[in-house]
Amino acid sequence: MRGLRFCRLINPRYVCSRSLSACHHRVYNNNTTNNNPAVHPSYRILKKHYFLTPSLHDVRIVETPTFPDSVTEGDIQWVKEVGDTVEEDEVIGEIETDKTTLPVQSPVAGVITELLVNDGDTITKGSQLVKIDVGGGAAAASEPLSTGGGGGDQDAETPTPASSGGDVEGESVTVKVPTFPDSVAEGDVTWLKEVGDSVEADEVIGEIETDKTTLPIQAPVAGVVTELLVPDGSTVTKDMDVVVLSSGGGSAPAAAVSPPPAAPAAPAAKPELSATPPPIPTSPVATAPAPKPPTPAPSSPSVAPGAEKPPGLRTESRVKMSRMRLRIAERLKEAQNTAAMLTTFNEIDMTNIMALRSKFKDDFLKKHNVKLGFMSAFLKASAQGLQEMPEVNAYIDGNEIVYRDYVDISVAVATPKGLVVPVLRNVETLSYAGIELGINELGRKARDGLLAIEDMDGGTFTVSNGGVFGSLYGTPIINLPQSAILGMHAIQDRPVARNGQVVIRPMMYVALTYDHRLIDGREAVTFLRRIKSAVEDPGVLLLDL
Repeated sequence: MRGLRFCRLINPRYVCSRSLSACHHRVYNNNTTNNNPAVHPSYRILKKHYFLTPSLHDVRIVETPTFPDSVTEGDIQWVKEVGDTVEEDEVIGEIETDKTTLPVQSPVAGVITELLVNDGDTITKGSQLVKIDVGGGAAAASEPLSTGGGGGDQDAETPTPASSGGDVEGESVTVKVPTFPDSVAEGDVTWLKEVGDSVEADEVIGEIETDKTTLPIQAPVAGVVTELLVPDGSTVTKDMDVVVLSSGGGSAPAAAVSPPPAAPAAPAAKPELSATPPPIPTSPVATAPAPKPPTPAPSSPSVAPGAEKPPGLRTESRVKMSRMRLRIAERLKEAQNTAAMLTTFNEIDMTNIMALRSKFKDDFLKKHNVKLGFMSAFLKASAQGLQEMPEVNAYIDGNEIVYRDYVDISVAVATPKGLVVPVLRNVETLSYAGIELGINELGRKARDGLLAIEDMDGGTFTVSNGGVFGSLYGTPIINLPQSAILGMHAIQDRPVARNGQVVIRPMMYVALTYDHRLIDGREAVTFLRRIKSAVEDPGVLLLDL
């Protein structure tokens, strides 16, 4: 009954079982001041919806429109809200299916009183979607006011003190694994020191290689390594004890040099040998078996390190894959199995950007203390293109698309341990000098093995420059969860047509691999042409065209 509904609207805790007039009488008597209903908002609501309306309106429930035969469900997007006035056949929402978008139209003119499904919900055939008050001239209040329930007091957490690098017992110090990043659970240890070696405070005594980075194990004190608690190559986890040091020790412990005392005992046996000499064998043939050791010659194909390999010798060796290489292989295969990867190509005339670099490289180096390269032009052009085409800068998360209004570009860097992709953040706000300085710093940290997890976390787009190795053409693989990657290649002089004439120009092939689930071919080609025009004419970036 409408009386029941509006009683609860006025007071959600009031349970009404009366008729409309009785319901009004109760609200009037209990909730008004000085019996003056005109000053009380509760009475005005009832008066508006009941006593100023000549007749009660009909409520129409709208269901989903007819689905095509091959469509069973879709996601609802509301165009109107509760309280909005709608006309007959006006679109109040849309249902997006995997093939088409179906409009939800109002069958009558009126006011929306209730949305039966939330925006973004998945609905099926025959679902009830919305209630419309037929002929309603104004929107009804749809939600009761909050009762202002308190959120409760929350006790502040007492921070847990950080654990120390080792447990000190007298002069013995037990060293634990260094703190792992949140996304790393284990790693393989490689020892740089052995038992008996002296170490200084903060000296690196070992390394832990994880699937993302290499963490150093440092000595917390100066001393001597007395025991390695885990063998070289073992897998270690968080908070494990790995090595024991003797703090303040200037030399190796006695256990390491205990074998030499056995030497003085040998002379004691000499008097016995002189007293009773052993019998001399009568036949020298007994010494004949001595030449037999040369018989193991067939096993000699194991060539000593540094020795010349004999002709025709075929050998093979097995080496355990590093965790970083295993992780790279896993992610590359995951990208192939997840994304619908497609690659589009173009070529860029590098004449103007090379002339610009030759003209200003000395002044640029003098002012900014960093060399002017080509990467800054490509990253700046990419940042501008990503802002103009947000689909390329977005990614898929389950059934949703996540758009980002910032540009963090991952720059692929080859290191002896494998390919890493540190991130240069907020590229859209950086100048040429800022980009070159950022790339130079990331490259230095990568070469020195100092990249942290934070340096490689995130990234909205990737640029890979295979041209530094002479690559002429290639199709890069997407760095998930990103949706696209730009591949740069070697610059070569090639004949091209310019103004009806064949001329020799320095040309570079570029490739854009993109996730076709999110990015259509038109957007991909347009984005790559945007980079082409910005690099070929640097004035486009300067004038923000």
